[in-house]
Parts: sequence; structure tokens; C-alpha cells
Amino acid sequence: MNARILGDEAEREGKAGATLVTKRFFSLDGKTYEDGTLPAKTKELLGLVASMVLRCDDCIAYHVDQCVKVGVSDEELWESFDVALIVGGSIVIPHLRRGVEFLDQARAAVAASGSNPG
Repeated sequence: MNARILGDEAEREGKAGATLVTKRFFSLDGKTYEDGTLPAKTKELLGLVASMVLRCDDCIAYHVDQCVKVGVSDEELWESFDVALIVGGSIVIPHLRRGVEFLDQARAAVAASGSNPG
């Protein structure tokens, strides 16, 4: 989907694409999660907690996937889930359940690919 939004005309198959504002936002978002004073791993966990509190399942899936890619352990993820529960309250529970489903899917995909994340 990002190619459809951000790609060149060939990638978009001649359809309209992102404005300069959208492209800059996507760039800023990507750069925000790069290593800095805070490592990417910490930033992804922060993004995951915020996504759970905001109850954005697409965001939770994305950040769980990114957490797996940067080598976050299951224990670290579970502690982050705890933070989200405390901050967001019981309304977060359905999103925690989906987060666990996403985690299981991400771990299964890594196992199936034979790759070693992080």
C-alpha cells in the first residue's frame, strides 16, 4: 500500500498519489523510530503502548511486527502490555488480546522463514 501512496507514477499505475505533506509525514514517522538517544527497540515499545491505549489495532499489529524485527523479547512485550493496561484501563483488554494474536503470528512468520530478527 505504501507504494500506492508514496511510489512513483509507475508504482501507482498512473493513479494519484501522496501530496508533499503526506510524504513528509511518512518520512518523519519513519525517522522517529530510528536509533537515536533512545534505541529503536525502546521507541517501538513506546509506539506499541500508545497504539494500545489509542485502541488502534492496525497500529498495534504494525508495532508488534516492528518490535519482533528489532529483537524485542516476549517478556519485554508483556511488560509493555502491562503499561498499556495501567495507562488505558480495562478498555485496552480486547486490544491486548489482538496484540497477543499479532505477536503469535509474527513469531510464527519468523519461524517459518528461518530468519533471526534483531
